[in-house]
Amino acid sequence: MNAVLRRALVSTVGLALTLSMTAACGKAGGAKAEASASGSPDTIGLLLPENASSVRYESFDRPFIEAKVKALCAQCKVLYNNAEGSAAKQKQQFDTLLAQGVKVIILDPYNAKSTQGWVQEAAAKGVKVIAYDRLAGGPVAAYTSFDNEKVGELQGQALLAALGPRAAEADIVMINGDEADPNAAQFKTGAHRALDGKVRKVVYEQSGQWEPTVAGQKISAAVTEFGKNGFQAVYSANDGMAAAIITQLKGAGITVPVGGQDAGLDAIQRIVNGDQAYTIYKAYRPQAEAAAELAVALLHGKDVKAIADTSVDSATDKNIPAKLLDAKIVTKDNIATTVLADGLYKVSDICTTDYAAACAAAGLK
Repeated sequence: MNAVLRRALVSTVGLALTLSMTAACGKAGGAKAEASASGSPDTIGLLLPENASSVRYESFDRPFIEAKVKALCAQCKVLYNNAEGSAAKQKQQFDTLLAQGVKVIILDPYNAKSTQGWVQEAAAKGVKVIAYDRLAGGPVAAYTSFDNEKVGELQGQALLAALGPRAAEADIVMINGDEADPNAAQFKTGAHRALDGKVRKVVYEQSGQWEPTVAGQKISAAVTEFGKNGFQAVYSANDGMAAAIITQLKGAGITVPVGGQDAGLDAIQRIVNGDQAYTIYKAYRPQAEAAAELAVALLHGKDVKAIADTSVDSATDKNIPAKLLDAKIVTKDNIATTVLADGLYKVSDICTTDYAAACAAAGLK
C-alpha cells in the first residue's frame, strides 16, 4: 500500500468513527431528553392511597382528574401511581416524581402524619403539593376535600334515622377509620356530634383501619363481648368496612342497621337489598375537577383563590387555600335522586340479576 492510499484510508476510517461517536452521543442525549420529559413543565403527578378498602380511587378519582387536566391543558400529562395501602410505597412514588422534575403533585396521603417532611422537601425544590381528600402535613399549596366533620355528622344522623324511635334506647358499635388519617378523626368527631345524647350508649368503639378484614374482626369481637342482642346498630366509617361487618353479622344471625360512606356500587346494591341502611355520597367529579383546576393553575403560576374559596389549618400550617364540598345521605328512598341523577351509576349497573327483584320492589327501573 503506498503512502497516499494509506493516508486516505486512515482519513476515511477516522471520519467513520467520528460520525459513529456523534450518532451515539445524539442517541444518548435523546434518551435522556425522553426520560426528563416525564417531568416536563407540563406534567402533574397524581398519587392516590389504596385500592382495597374503596373502589372509588381507580373508578372515579383518577379518570375524572385525568380527563379534567386534559380538558384544561391539552399538552399536559398526568403521572399516576397508587400506593396500594403502603405509606412506604407512596414515599418512593413521591420521591420518584421529585427526581423526574414534576412541578405539581396531587397527593392523597395514605398516612397524612408521615407526609410533613415530604411536602417540606418538595416546597424547598419549588414543587407545589395539592392535598387531595386528606389534608397532608407540611406546607401544602392547596387542599380539596369535603367538610369531613359534616360528613360524619350526616353518618350519625342517618344512623339515628335508621333506628327511628328506638334510637334513644339503642346501644351502638362504632368502627372508625384509620387513626393515622385526619379524615377519620373528623368523621368520628362529626358522628359523635350527631349521636351523643341521642342514643343510650356507644358500647364498643374501635378503629377498623380502613381494612375490611380488620373491621370484620372488630365486629366479631363486639359480638363475642356483648352477645347477639348487645347492640342495636353499627356505625362504619366507610362502605368497604361495612361490607365485612354485614357479612360477619349475618353469619352470627344478627340484623341491625349498618351504615357506611363512599357510595360504592356494591354499597348501593346492599342498600337496595336491605342489607345496608345508608351510605354517604360524595360527588367525586366536582372534587376531582377542583383538584385538576388547582393543579393546572399552579402549574402555570396562577393564583388559586378563585378556585379555593375558603381556607383550613393543618397541624403544621395555617390558612391553606381550600375547596370544600358538600355530601349527601343515600338511602333506598333517594337512590334515584342522588347517584342515578348525577350519572354516577345507571340502573343497569345496580340492578343486575341478583338484585332485579329488590330493584323492582324499590321502584328502580
